[in-house]
Amino acid sequence: MKNIISWTAQIVAAIILLQTLWFKFTGAEESVYIFSKLGVEPYGRIGSGVIELIAGILLLTPRYNWLGALIGLGTMAGAVVSHLTVLGIDVLGDGGQLFGLAIITFVSCGVVLFLNWQKALYLVKNLTAQT
Repeated sequence: MKNIISWTAQIVAAIILLQTLWFKFTGAEESVYIFSKLGVEPYGRIGSGVIELIAGILLLTPRYNWLGALIGLGTMAGAVVSHLTVLGIDVLGDGGQLFGLAIITFVSCGVVLFLNWQKALYLVKNLTAQT
């Protein structure tokens, strides 16, 4: 059951992270607006896209799903804070859809990290044993 829950959360988070890449990398109006309002256009848009690409790929990799979840958590924490402090919940009349997707991704990544934390500990133990 743990495996099913983890894979479900991994796939949900990865789909959301990866589907937004089209908008970030093509310079879609909504993405340009968001990152302009945050004062980091275009580098913030492209940079966050690259980070989300890495997180999405790692989430779908059984050995490193925890790392993808950790990166996704950090990225979505930034998105949520940006919505709450600068952008607002409703961006360009989307009814809060982007904010909702950020929350869903954040929670999904949290579930993946919680269910797979032992993989991170294993890696840390192996790295410290080699030094």
